[in-house]
Amino acid sequence: MKDVLKQPYITEKSTKDQFDGKYAFVVDKYASKSDIKQAVEDRYPEVKVGKINTMIMPSKPKGRFTRSGYVQGRSKVWKKAIVTLKEGEIDFFSEI
Repeated sequence: MKDVLKQPYITEKSTKDQFDGKYAFVVDKYASKSDIKQAVEDRYPEVKVGKINTMIMPSKPKGRFTRSGYVQGRSKVWKKAIVTLKEGEIDFFSEI
């Protein structure tokens, strides 16, 4: 598996959960919890992962207006992982 962690998932709720040591990531759809744990500990060597919750986010209908009219489609199916840390913390904004 090439890249297990795609990107951090930063929303208002996930930013609030960071104070409790919970961090959200968009991950590869076929990654297991052990793959995600290994990827987090490899990318951020100062942290220890305690618990991982994963969920498959379903496709939703999307539509938009273009010059030629209304175009309908669906969003992609993706996987989200909530990683709870035992020790350490991750600062997403210092890596930019």
